[in-house]
Amino acid sequence: MKWRSLEESGPDTDVRPLREIFAERKELIAKYVPAETQAIHAQAIAELKAQRLAANVLPVGAKAPEFELPDHDGKTVSSFDLLTKGPLVLCFIRGRWCPFCVGQMDAMNLILPQIQQAGASLVAISPQTVKQSFFMHDQHKLRFPLLSDACNRLARQFGLTYRVPPLQEALYRRAFVNLPFTNGDESWELPIPATYILDRDGTVLYASANEDYTQRPEPSEIVSACRAS
Repeated sequence: MKWRSLEESGPDTDVRPLREIFAERKELIAKYVPAETQAIHAQAIAELKAQRLAANVLPVGAKAPEFELPDHDGKTVSSFDLLTKGPLVLCFIRGRWCPFCVGQMDAMNLILPQIQQAGASLVAISPQTVKQSFFMHDQHKLRFPLLSDACNRLARQFGLTYRVPPLQEALYRRAFVNLPFTNGDESWELPIPATYILDRDGTVLYASANEDYTQRPEPSEIVSACRAS
C-alpha cells in the first residue's frame, strides 16, 4: 500500500511544483487505469461537487475546534500545545494508499523548513490508524507528525467528511484499498483533502478544501500564507 513513482524518487528530490507532479500521476492513471474505473472515480468527484461540500467547510475567520490526537508513534498531540508555539498548518488527507496524498506530503516535507522559519508548525491528519500512519511516516521519511483522527471525528467538525459511494467502494475493494482495515472502522468515510492555517488563538487564517482529491494547494502558497500570518 505504498505509492511509488516510476523513478522511485525520494521525498527530498522532486522539487517541481505540485501541479506538475500531479499532472504526471494523472497521465500514468490515464494510461494504465481502465477507462470504466476512471469514470467511476470521476463520477464520485462530480457528485461531491454537486453537493458543494467544499463550500460548507469551516471558513476563514471561524474558530477551529481543539483536538488531542495520537501521532504516528502513538504519542498524544494537542492543538493547545502546538498553537502555543505559533501558527499551525493542518493538512487533512485520505491516507497512505492515495498517491495524491503521498505526493502532497512529500512536497510539504520539502518545504517544512520554510514553514518553520515563518514561525509555524505542520501536522497532517487522516482517518487511518496509528500503525498505518507509522508506516507512511517511516516509508516517506516525513519530518512532521501524522495524526490519526479515528472515525473522522475532527474532520467532521471541519465539515470535510463524506461516505464513499457504493460504486467507488467496490472499486477500492477490488484494488485492495480496504478502508475498514486501514481506518479501523466500518464507515467507509473519508475527508475531502483540505489545508488550514490557524492563528495562535485557533482562528482560521487560511482554508483550502476541494472535493477533487487530485487538486491540492501549492506548498509555496502555504509558505506565503504562513509568512503573512
